[in-house]
Amino acid sequence: MSGSAEEDRGESFVAHLVELRGRLLRAVVTVMLVFAALMPFAQQLYTQFAQPLLNVLPAGGEIIAIDPASPFFAPLKLAFVTALVISMPMVIYQLWAFVAPGLYRHEQRLARPLLVSASLLFYLGCAFAWFFVLPTVFGFLTAMTPDGVAMKTDIAKYLDFVLVIFIAFGFCFEVPVAVVIVRTLGWLSDEQLREARPYVIVGAFVIAAILTPPDVVSQLMLAIPMCLLYEVGLIAARSLPHSKTDAEDASND
Repeated sequence: MSGSAEEDRGESFVAHLVELRGRLLRAVVTVMLVFAALMPFAQQLYTQFAQPLLNVLPAGGEIIAIDPASPFFAPLKLAFVTALVISMPMVIYQLWAFVAPGLYRHEQRLARPLLVSASLLFYLGCAFAWFFVLPTVFGFLTAMTPDGVAMKTDIAKYLDFVLVIFIAFGFCFEVPVAVVIVRTLGWLSDEQLREARPYVIVGAFVIAAILTPPDVVSQLMLAIPMCLLYEVGLIAARSLPHSKTDAEDASND
């Protein structure tokens, strides 16, 4: 009996590993296919990517390449990151399909909208950074450039700078999802979350100071939305059960 049980557990573990490998393989293939489709347009993609800085540079301003290989590798790096962002829904779906069978029904019903919301909020954070933050930050930095100093940014440094901005805003826009999870799991009550507002505000400005460039404009443009999104998370969390028992009761109802 014990030997048979151990064999069943071993077979089940191997089956899970095989399924995980298949799910990961599908996700990787999706990313690589999108990357392959973007590779011929990598140079044009980088040209568009550089517009937020080029639009605010004075006449004759340009982006330069210090490393001889940068004009080749920087656009490819951008194309890969873009492919990863475009493929993220497929990657998340594959991870969800692997995890979902092990979840309770009420957990599945809660996880689906959270995954969709997390994806949309990440894209919203990137869009906010592209359309509002980058033009404002580059305009501010260009205006602060001393007379007689030519602002010439390296192609690779510019890419790293903007990608950090995208990642920072994309993940920080996940605040409502984090609040909903904390409230639903019963880690903190509504009252405790409301009392935590002063700490959240301080934490938002600390995070903004760490993740953004050392200028006040970008820090404010990250910290203020985080505080507002915390309030959005509080509003969304009030309509959801906060413990496993409540969730099961709501599912049965």
